[in-house]
Amino acid sequence: MTDTSGNQRRKMRSAARLYAVQALFQMEHSGASIDKIRVEFEDHRFGAVYDDEELVEGDIDLFRGVLEGAVSRQARIDQMTDRALVAKWPIARIDPTLRALFRAAGAELTEAAVPPRVVITEYVDVAKAFFPEGREPRFVNAVLDHMAREARPEMF
Repeated sequence: MTDTSGNQRRKMRSAARLYAVQALFQMEHSGASIDKIRVEFEDHRFGAVYDDEELVEGDIDLFRGVLEGAVSRQARIDQMTDRALVAKWPIARIDPTLRALFRAAGAELTEAAVPPRVVITEYVDVAKAFFPEGREPRFVNAVLDHMAREARPEMF
């Protein structure tokens, strides 16, 4: 029996968020355009097989929406992130993976489609995937909570 339930959809949405963070990181690192990175991820990452392990198929619409939102609203998102960080650590000084994560999460927080608590939980899980042993997930939770309260105060 194929799992086409809500659980499978959640996995696809979570995978799309992880891929969006990776794509934003790669865009910043390589200087490649959003279109080039989007095509590369959709053609070569979604459902690809590496070392006999198939990657989860991502929700393409969510992936595209997060990428486009992060790029088109980057200045606003970066300003929100800066306000959530301590003064000594502006966004330009933080780990590039975290910067990509905050931009992806910020893209969702500045849209009303997903409740802020869901966005925070999902991106804390992404942080756990990148930093399984570190303190980063708690840091991500605190920063995203601050960003969510700024972006959508009516939800708190």
